[in-house]
Amino acid sequence: MDYNTLKNRQRQERDSYPDNLGLRVHRALSWLHRAEQEADPDSRFIFLWIAFNAAYASDIDDREGLSEQGTFNSFLDKLHELDASKRLNDLIWRAYPNAIRVLLDNPYVFPGFWDYQRDLKTEDQWQDSFAAAKRAANNALAKQDTTRVLAIVLNRIYTLRNQLLHGGATWNSSINRDQIRDCVNLMGELVPAVIEIMMDSPTTLWGEASYPVIE
Repeated sequence: MDYNTLKNRQRQERDSYPDNLGLRVHRALSWLHRAEQEADPDSRFIFLWIAFNAAYASDIDDREGLSEQGTFNSFLDKLHELDASKRLNDLIWRAYPNAIRVLLDNPYVFPGFWDYQRDLKTEDQWQDSFAAAKRAANNALAKQDTTRVLAIVLNRIYTLRNQLLHGGATWNSSINRDQIRDCVNLMGELVPAVIEIMMDSPTTLWGEASYPVIE
C-alpha cells in the first residue's frame, strides 16, 4: 500500500468523510507522499512520524512513554479492533519480526538508557528496567498481543524521534544507522496501514483534529 493508491481512494470518498476524519487523512497522506519522495533515511523517518502523528492527531507528552499513555493505547486498540483485514497483525507477526526484535534489543532507543546517561538512574536501575521491558515485549510477542507490541515498539521509535527532532543526533550519523533503517521500514508499512484502517471506518469517532483549519 502506498500514497498513490490511498490518495486515489481518498479522492473518490472524501466528500463522504466527516470533517475530522477528512482532515486527519488529508494531512497524513500529504506527509506520507513527502516521505515516499525522500531518499535520505533521516528525513524519511521524520516525515513518516509526522504522517503518523497527523493521523493520530493528539498531543503527545514527552514526559510519559507512549506505552504508558492511555489515550495512545486506546487509539491502537481502536485500530486493531477495526482492522478487519488484519494488516497490523501481518505487519507485526510476518512482515518485520526480525526488525522488531532487533529494535527491542537496542538500548539506544530505550528511554531508561538515556536517563542513566543524565544521572537520573543508576546503571543497575536502567539495566533492570531494560530487562523488564524486554520481558514484557517478549511476553506480548508470545501472546501475539498486537496492540501491546505496537505500543512498545512505538515507544522505542518515539525515543529516536526525540533524538532527531530535539537535535540529539547528527544527520547521517554512522552511529544510529541500524535503528534509523529499522524504524523507517516499520513506519513505512505502519503509516499506510493506519490511514487505510481509518478510511475503512468513516463512521468511527476519531475525535477533533489538532489545529483545525480556520477559515
